[in-house]
Amino acid sequence: MITLAEGLRLPTNGLDYTILALYFVVVLGIGFAAKRSVKTSLDFFLSGRSLPAWVTGLAFVAANLGATEILGMAANGAQYGAYTVHWYWIGAIPAMVFLGLVMMPFYYGSKVRSVPEFLLHRFGPSSHLLSSVIFAVSSVLIAGVNLYAMAIVLEALLGWPEWVAIVVAGFFVLAYITIGGLSSAIYNEVLQFFVILAALIPLTIVGLKRVGGWDGLTDSLTSSHGDAFLTAWKGTGIGEGNPLGANWLTIVLGLGFVMSFGYWTTNFAEVQRALSAKNLSAARRTPLIAAFPKIFIPMVVVVPGLIALVMEPTLGKADPSTGGLQYNDAIPVLMRDLLPNGVLGIAVTGLLAAFMAGMAANVSSFNTVFTNDIWAAYLKKGREDGYYLKTGRVVTAVGVLIGMGTAFIAASFSNIMNYLQTLFSFFNVPLFVVFIIGMFWKRTSAAAGFWGLLSGTAAAMVNYFWLYKQGVISIPSDQGANFVSSIVAFVVGALVMFVVTLVTKPKTAESLAGLVYGTRSPGMAELPAEGDDAWYRKPALLGWGAIVLAAVCYVPFSF
Repeated sequence: MITLAEGLRLPTNGLDYTILALYFVVVLGIGFAAKRSVKTSLDFFLSGRSLPAWVTGLAFVAANLGATEILGMAANGAQYGAYTVHWYWIGAIPAMVFLGLVMMPFYYGSKVRSVPEFLLHRFGPSSHLLSSVIFAVSSVLIAGVNLYAMAIVLEALLGWPEWVAIVVAGFFVLAYITIGGLSSAIYNEVLQFFVILAALIPLTIVGLKRVGGWDGLTDSLTSSHGDAFLTAWKGTGIGEGNPLGANWLTIVLGLGFVMSFGYWTTNFAEVQRALSAKNLSAARRTPLIAAFPKIFIPMVVVVPGLIALVMEPTLGKADPSTGGLQYNDAIPVLMRDLLPNGVLGIAVTGLLAAFMAGMAANVSSFNTVFTNDIWAAYLKKGREDGYYLKTGRVVTAVGVLIGMGTAFIAASFSNIMNYLQTLFSFFNVPLFVVFIIGMFWKRTSAAAGFWGLLSGTAAAMVNYFWLYKQGVISIPSDQGANFVSSIVAFVVGALVMFVVTLVTKPKTAESLAGLVYGTRSPGMAELPAEGDDAWYRKPALLGWGAIVLAAVCYVPFSF
């Protein structure tokens, strides 16, 4: 279950709760301030495509920096060691760069409101409806994980009953998104990004000081877990054993290519932030700007997991049913043992902000996809714009309520990142197969898009639930199984698309303008100018700079 151990209660006082209350006031204030700009459904769902790149860039990284990542990646750090940095430097940065340089011109230039809507133009209504349903389901599942995990954390740390934590956080997320739409969510995510850092940076600094600095940390972990625990690649040869249960091939192909590109390039909770940018240049720079802080996130997420392992050597080893500490307890343990009042209030606020950011990103993308791609496209066509604006607000409330119910599905996973990575292998990877082949192969037919998406999703589920869970094949860990499921989904989806394309009729060349690489739609010509020649406005320079910097970060962990 996703539970925290007993004995993690924090010694909070009035100062800590004052900081928390102030944060809630500011969150609602941003919602009311954003309300003034919401006059149409485009304003509500995509901020009227008016936001600057630096705002959408910070929101892009904050939308992913939910508490599920903070708790989950700290847990991964404690469980897998330095292997966890793969999720950032190979499992995020290249895909974010690819999204900005290659895919955003198609998304933004086609003037779609969502990722599934792009599939409507490229493949037709069957693929569009299937992808919309898949994304709507995955959004509320992931939003529910954030909400449930937050309730468990606040119950353990502050003594709040679970239902109180769920109602409080759910109410504030519901309030500021319903009032101010996506603009409210995005500006709150920018605020939450800095609040989260204000919580994690002191935690990391004080923790390092407690364990004797970086040298003390590495000496302790090397003596207790061996040299390989603090390296990213050692022990990843095919046939070798390592804590992650994966070799270099499954890391590079499963995580670095299939899962990573599947998540960052097709997950609408992220892409929606870029689509709200004011022009194509800002949209392309959104994931590239986000890539730079993403490179350094391991320093304040993974490192605290390592610190917690030194401070609490029993982490993840004791039976949780007897109150033993689990890997998910890494961050709460440090907060309990290291932070004084005041700073503790900031840390609790940062953790709550992270939960709300992750939940808000999925709820805001859910209401857009359900309203535009399901309700308006197939159930209630041709209504006036005001009707869809009201529908979006109602769907926001429905999404929050469903998220409360779906969260308990995650109860069988002791490491919440295992659960999330499983969902990504099921839903995002098949989407990526369809997108990447459809964008680069003009011959790909509408039927191929539908059957490729369906077969890829089914193949990932069969591999995970039958081949892995039933012991038909031996894979050392859940994460390793997720990597294999992703590769299976990609290969099966691609093969099915290839075969179906050969026996079905392709779309006309005219209908593919602006949807396939090498073509350009009339809408692209109407886009605003790219901006001046300043280096920070050049997507290619930003993209390659991020990749080089990520590669440099690998060096200390490679030998």
